[in-house]
Amino acid sequence: MINTLIQGILLGGYYAVIACGLSFMFSVMRIINLAHGSLAVAAAYGLWLLAAKAGIPLFAGLLIVLPVMAVVGWLLQRLVLERSARGGMLLPILTTFGLSIVIDNLLFEQFGADTRSLAPFIGNLSYASWQLPGHIFVGKLAVLMMATAIVILGALQVFLGRFALGRAIRATAEDPDTAGLVGIDARRVNAVATAITMVTVGIAGAFLGMRATFGPYAGGPQLLFAFETAVIGGAGSLWGTLAGGIVLGLAQSLGAQLHPQGFLIGGHAVFLLVLFVRLSGLGMPVLDKLGASLKFRARLRSPT
Repeated sequence: MINTLIQGILLGGYYAVIACGLSFMFSVMRIINLAHGSLAVAAAYGLWLLAAKAGIPLFAGLLIVLPVMAVVGWLLQRLVLERSARGGMLLPILTTFGLSIVIDNLLFEQFGADTRSLAPFIGNLSYASWQLPGHIFVGKLAVLMMATAIVILGALQVFLGRFALGRAIRATAEDPDTAGLVGIDARRVNAVATAITMVTVGIAGAFLGMRATFGPYAGGPQLLFAFETAVIGGAGSLWGTLAGGIVLGLAQSLGAQLHPQGFLIGGHAVFLLVLFVRLSGLGMPVLDKLGASLKFRARLRSPT
């Protein structure tokens, strides 16, 4: 049981990494990015190309992919999100949904349906572990993901609280009109925030490829896990994202001990329970809109 709890907690570190960008973008711009998972998968494919075709070590490849993702985020905000946001809250949802469809199909056209993995390029890191007293095994990659989640969330917290640009992002999130009156360029601030978000998405894509296989349509499940983590932890809360990831990881790990299909069922059950409590007890309209957007995306993706 102790080993199961430890594995669940460490799994929460991965979920926190993939959810922090979703939570950060919502907290800053009130935009629900339904292309979040697809962009992470695209970053994973970028790393795979650099490692498999160009022979660049994986962690060196991150030095190339992450700046590219930042540029993608900047362009995404300036060319797509900024314009769609003028049409209300629903239009960015539709726009990012369409973007995810485009990304998924482009990846399928380019790479086919075969799955890929980044595990062969990181040596034994993907399966090596430390043995603790009591026959408890702790995976090195899982510890790395948890440490990365803490570092990312801590860095974002410090950035938002102690740096002028971070405070400008917070001010713009609270009241963009008033922020503009004191000389803050909301367009620039939102573009920087989206660039930061895409860097975290690139890191999430790297971990996705390290810990499992991925294919062109792997973005949907990653978006779902990120969404559940963000909602459990509280949409827009950075450290809440870590807590939400740990809760989701524990629920999935404990569910897997009860039934072979309990891994996903346990996580979904906890998510629905938290969502029900938040909606019924606090009447949170934001979460209501988040849930509606995810159902909309799943409905459009389902075969007719």
